Amino acid sequence: MTATAVDTLKRRDRTWVKTTVGVLLTAVMLFPVYWMVNVSFTRDQDMRKSPPDLFPVHGTLEGYRAVFDQQLPYLGTSLVIGLGTVVLTVALAAPAGYALAKLRPRGGGVLSFLLLVAQMVPGIIMAMGFYAIYLSLGLLQSVPGLIIADSTLAVPFAVLIFTAFMSGIPGELIQAAQMDGARALRTFWSIVLPMSRNSIVTVSLFAFLWSWSDFIFASTLANGGAHEPITLGIYHYIGNNNQQWNAIMATAVVASLPATVILVLAQRYVAAGVTAGAVKD
Repeated sequence: MTATAVDTLKRRDRTWVKTTVGVLLTAVMLFPVYWMVNVSFTRDQDMRKSPPDLFPVHGTLEGYRAVFDQQLPYLGTSLVIGLGTVVLTVALAAPAGYALAKLRPRGGGVLSFLLLVAQMVPGIIMAMGFYAIYLSLGLLQSVPGLIIADSTLAVPFAVLIFTAFMSGIPGELIQAAQMDGARALRTFWSIVLPMSRNSIVTVSLFAFLWSWSDFIFASTLANGGAHEPITLGIYHYIGNNNQQWNAIMATAVVASLPATVILVLAQRYVAAGVTAGAVKD
């Protein structure tokens, strides 16, 4: 056997080892998700079976019927909060990113540093501050209050993503627009924003996921209100129905579906948006 053939066999063996390790690690990470789905279809009388069934042999939809009877208002509230957070985050962060990337205002470096610092502030500290402010403004237990609070988590990250992406837009395009008489706002709206599709999708996805999964702001600012998000719905459901695990897991499955679908549909835009600006010509 020649040396080249031996090297080929060694590379093939290493590839198989890496693939096997990757598959095993992925299986370990996804097992809780699989078990959540399995339990959501399991009957109450089979819940304490030993050993447990790896598949729902006698599957039931009782858990999902309970979810759609009781949890839909929470899901609707979370959807409104998530979409509102996306709109507010993009509306604030896109112009800020454009200004930092292309207009280069005085103090832009300091502002970028402060945005990084804002990412390090624990959510519970911000929640306590929002509680004091909302108490005086009458925004406690309100949907707009949660949208504003969730946006504070997403806006610093969004500004950094927009700044990195818009820095890669050729300056010649902006200069050509200005020579044609377009002002800064028109250039931003007609030239920069359409070219920033990947970063807009990336920012929208992360903003939606953060607001959809938020529990700290929800439990601090909206607990006991008329409009509570799904995270509080699951929390209350576990407290009230600690024996109906199929219904609890069905709630978790339904709550995970919107985020999963959005992530799958937008993953190619996310990959391009996150890596934009990493390499300059």
